[in-house]
Amino acid sequence: MKKAVFDTLQTKLNNGLTLISIKKDTQIASLHIGVSIGALYESPKERGISHFIEHMVFKGTKHRDNERLNSELENLGGEYNAYTDYSCTVFNTTTLNDELENCVELLGDLVQNSIFPEEEIKKERGVILAEIRGSKDDIEDLSFQRVNEVAFDKSPLKWDIIGKESIVKKLNRKQLVEFYNKYYAPNNTTVTIVSNYNHEDVLAMVNKCFGKWEEKSIDKPKAICEENKSGFKTTYKKDIEQSTVVYLYSLSGLSKKEELALRILNNKFGESSNSILFRELREERGLAYDVYTMLDLTENIKTLYIYTSVASENVEEAINVIDECIQSVKEEKIVFDDSTIMLMKKIFKTAVASTLEDSTDLGNYVLHQSMEDEYIYQFNEDMKNMDNIASEDLYNVARKVLNKPTIHVLLSQRDED
Repeated sequence: MKKAVFDTLQTKLNNGLTLISIKKDTQIASLHIGVSIGALYESPKERGISHFIEHMVFKGTKHRDNERLNSELENLGGEYNAYTDYSCTVFNTTTLNDELENCVELLGDLVQNSIFPEEEIKKERGVILAEIRGSKDDIEDLSFQRVNEVAFDKSPLKWDIIGKESIVKKLNRKQLVEFYNKYYAPNNTTVTIVSNYNHEDVLAMVNKCFGKWEEKSIDKPKAICEENKSGFKTTYKKDIEQSTVVYLYSLSGLSKKEELALRILNNKFGESSNSILFRELREERGLAYDVYTMLDLTENIKTLYIYTSVASENVEEAINVIDECIQSVKEEKIVFDDSTIMLMKKIFKTAVASTLEDSTDLGNYVLHQSMEDEYIYQFNEDMKNMDNIASEDLYNVARKVLNKPTIHVLLSQRDED
């Protein structure tokens, strides 16, 4: 693969805001504004406050009321959205290039000048509570929530990003405004823009909108990192047709080479549609329709999950199959040869090409790389380093990682009777 380098200019404004402009031959402009605050940094009395604020900034600013703000966003003729994760809160637009300056102005206004109207807080609280309750109706979401609750004592990973219902009910305007004023600051914010504009034009747009935003002293709490507690737990839910099994491993102390080996192993073990787990649980045994692994190597998170959904009477057999697959990898009974590495390189190359082609994906990727202090061309390094990964590296990382899981089983309430 030829070195894929996009035309970028990274600038830090006088107030500390980081701007990464990416010039691309495209009709689509993508704007991402990332504030480095999320669920990892919430106190026990604030569970869900980052997500609540993400909702509330669309409810009015010093310059626009709720109706005008959302009307102007709609009139951009593209897409606008926001999300909160454990480490950050992100606001983004995808529009025609002609609308970029309007996008910068609108999102800049809500990030800097939100006013949190009391009547809107009351309404949005109901929306978020409905979202929390809805997640409990989704057995997949619920299964991940419950395995996290079992696995951790103090880590914020124990709690869902959208918040704890009892706390969301109590959060008030004073708390929201204080949290917003504390962490929404230029020196805690990164902006990425993918467009066909020259870098100097993008810089002028951003400076015009964000240049007078005042820098603040940011003192984020230290993120709590905690190893999962190994063990087995069964909980119950009424009136569900399928049961679920989730394994959770927390990852710590891996080198970059080991993380790359784990990514390759994860793809072969459970991420692909022809993975080891898929073949054994679905194709060979007919136990499950849905089976996959999920790997997150983000700093302060670093987790690996195995998920499957099976009939209640097949739970024990499914667990035995998963355990057998893990043991077969660790004992090198499953062969990883050069073709495994070559296939992963092809998959990785396809994923990189897809990201580079899509303005929104590219902007989001660069945003997260920057906020995590990672190299924005890390994919090039990974491609080169794959040549140094051998089958033994996959076996070694399996033996290092796939130990002492937290295992959670969700069964139908009627199975308890």
